[in-house]
Amino acid sequence: MRILLSNDDGYFAPGLAALAEALHGLGEVVVVAPEQNRSGASNSLTLDRPLFLKKAANGFHFVNGTPTDCVHLAVTGMLDELPDIIVSGINNGANMGDDTIYSGTVAAATEGYLLGIPSIAISLTNFEGNNFATAGRVARELVERFIRDPIREPVLLNVNVPDIPYAELNGMEVTRLGRRHKAEPVVKMTSPRNETVYWVGAAGAAADAGPGTDFNAIERGVVSITPLQIDLTHAAQLPSIRQWMK
Repeated sequence: MRILLSNDDGYFAPGLAALAEALHGLGEVVVVAPEQNRSGASNSLTLDRPLFLKKAANGFHFVNGTPTDCVHLAVTGMLDELPDIIVSGINNGANMGDDTIYSGTVAAATEGYLLGIPSIAISLTNFEGNNFATAGRVARELVERFIRDPIREPVLLNVNVPDIPYAELNGMEVTRLGRRHKAEPVVKMTSPRNETVYWVGAAGAAADAGPGTDFNAIERGVVSITPLQIDLTHAAQLPSIRQWMK
């Protein structure tokens, strides 16, 4: 079993270390992660400069690029054989609803999916990060399930784990993405050099958090597992846009 790990918080992130520890012994585990925190990088590739690949003292590899760069470089240039599965995380904070569009954690898994490899993005739903071991155990259970019963097609799973002890989890549930309200406005400030600077505002509260959504599962202490797809075609609008174009 060949397992490739990545993330968006950087190769030094505690969530990545917890994930590598949790998956130890299941097969050959290789870690390729960004050199620094690239949260919110989404599915960006670095095309304006060369990338380097280095190895840290703990055995993890790191790249001076985005999460997508890391997985793309590992799969298409570094590894002699394709991974059997890619796991991205453990992210420090939720990636639910609209968050998935911006998430570097999801982006790393998405790149694996686009390259034809089953991929999982796993996030702990609290920035305090008190229970990485819980998310690590969930990740191990999912990979063990994949080893026992491989999914015969590329799959992209977005997994969110409540930040609580494992014994307090109320199971796992396959969900759909919820929706958030519009994000908060940017925060305008003045720097010590008297320059106007802006911080991106906080994400909006949940707007669609009903039964069956990832938000609802987390609220109930349930692990949320959402299969994602990449086809962005708004199929319902095809007839109206064709009519508009006449």
